[in-house]
Amino acid sequence: MNAPQQHDFHPLAGQTMSGADIIVQVLADEGVDVVFGYSGGAILPTYDAIFRFNAKHPTANGGDPMPLIVPANEQGAGFMAAGYARSSGRVGVALVTSGPGATNTVTPVRDSMADSTPMIVICGQVPTSAMGTDAFQEAPISNIMAACAKHVFLVTDPTKLEATVRTAFEIARTGRPGPVVIDVPKDVQNWKGVFSGRRDVGGRLPVPGYRARLRLTDEARIDDAALTRFHELLKSAKRPVIYAGGGVIHAEASEQLRAFANEYRIPTVATLMGLGCYDTTDALSLHMLGMHGTAYANYAIDDCDLLIAIGARFDDRVAGVPAKFARNAKAILHFDVDASEINKVKRVNWSHVGNLKVALTQVLEKTRAEGFKPDYTEWHGHIADLKRVHAMNYDRQSATIQPYAIIEAINKITKGEAVIATGVGQHQMWAAQYFDFKQPRLWLTSGSMGTMGFGLPAAIGAQFANPGKMVVDIDGDASVRMNIGEMETITNYGLPIKVVVLNNSGDGMVRQWQKLFHESRFSGSDKTLHKKDFVKSAQADGFEYAVQLSNPADIERVVGEFVAFPGPAFLEVIIDRDAGVYPMVGPGMSYAEMITGDWIVSREPPKVLDVSKTQLF
Repeated sequence: MNAPQQHDFHPLAGQTMSGADIIVQVLADEGVDVVFGYSGGAILPTYDAIFRFNAKHPTANGGDPMPLIVPANEQGAGFMAAGYARSSGRVGVALVTSGPGATNTVTPVRDSMADSTPMIVICGQVPTSAMGTDAFQEAPISNIMAACAKHVFLVTDPTKLEATVRTAFEIARTGRPGPVVIDVPKDVQNWKGVFSGRRDVGGRLPVPGYRARLRLTDEARIDDAALTRFHELLKSAKRPVIYAGGGVIHAEASEQLRAFANEYRIPTVATLMGLGCYDTTDALSLHMLGMHGTAYANYAIDDCDLLIAIGARFDDRVAGVPAKFARNAKAILHFDVDASEINKVKRVNWSHVGNLKVALTQVLEKTRAEGFKPDYTEWHGHIADLKRVHAMNYDRQSATIQPYAIIEAINKITKGEAVIATGVGQHQMWAAQYFDFKQPRLWLTSGSMGTMGFGLPAAIGAQFANPGKMVVDIDGDASVRMNIGEMETITNYGLPIKVVVLNNSGDGMVRQWQKLFHESRFSGSDKTLHKKDFVKSAQADGFEYAVQLSNPADIERVVGEFVAFPGPAFLEVIIDRDAGVYPMVGPGMSYAEMITGDWIVSREPPKVLDVSKTQLF
């Protein structure tokens, strides 16, 4: 993550600055190289401070050291900051005004909290003297955000502004990462005072309880008895599986995970948020598990006798019916940074709370020292059979375009090395299932919140964080509408983002559930009467490449042209309206009962679903 500069003496220490200038200088000290935001009266002093900072400190090529990226709306700014953070591991920053500007960032803040994304949202606020009077564009942001963010600061004492901003970065990036909101009244921004420049803990607010918890986690080590027990459980297993979640990526522990898994060639599955922590092109990768995971991943979970959960939380989209999850496992081992996740959903036999990089290094050193050399030949053969017999598949002879074919065609070119952002819906699951991810931080999606409209702005943030990488947004015709204003943001800044809209004229995932559980009564989800011409819309927003694809025979040619186009490119694909997301573990079902559809082989007859017995979506 973007670490602050650590010098004993700040060159600006002791200078008198405005509150706004202090905010911007701390951003620079914390390594911030881009800010996403929309201006307004209550935040104008800080916007002016960024303008002056950039004018005073041009880069070697004459550019801005802290460019200010202006979206179509503040929700876009929040998701851009989130996309920047998720794709880089650095703290993303959004800067918005008071009232509606701040409330528009509630969804990105909650989304980032749910998916453990480090982000700072700095909101302007009415002057302290006007607070509580229902002043123009006043909203009680500290109250509103308190339930959504990792922490919220309302700065009413300007002498604590510098320390507050530095502390916000500390909280956002440490422990289980998350969003921090700083509400700054306009008079605090205009206040003038002395800049201390202290970047050590003495320059931050006293948060002793938080730091004490951090120390406990950071300093936690697996003791000898627990290491011995871990080794015994691993040694007794014949069919182990690693279940890796987004916590591995947040902890920057992918290297240690791969070292452990590869040392003993343990098959590995990933959650939706964990994709990329283990190379999905590896023979022992089972890709994604869960409600819409691969059939072979889910069957491997059913068949394993030891489950090693690392940075994963057994959420409802994975564990489904907890009592039936990993039903043949004789033991479950759980590594996590958050003690509240241990035994929250599924009882485990061994656990460790601490830094995942350190913990995985410890267990690898222990097993090496014990001379552990397992023979999983039979298990590997079983895994290979699962992947062969229950492979992902679809109607490859269809007269209509199948969405999976589009993902496969793009993946064939990008080879698991592109950054993929998505909206939420069927297209999100197709992308998760059919794209490869060779490295972490290549997969950006709204996992826990499931926020439609996430994809476009997240892709923009990712492109600013990774200017040399290809960034692709896979979206749906419904999801892309949520933040379609950011199409123009892409062309305004000349970003070479590739935008794919898989158009099935409706809310595809909702339609799939209505088809399965509500006798095909498509209430509110049928969008066939909508008149939008997506290609003309993209052209109006400045896309020089904007094409509609409807003939399966043209897939290879058009996708090749689309990906190769040097600038922003837009591709609308008219897909089979009845294409579904399979496999699917329905509500109240175990992995053994999952629905695999018409083209993926199931090893159990499909179960008749009774949706009345569950409230899960």
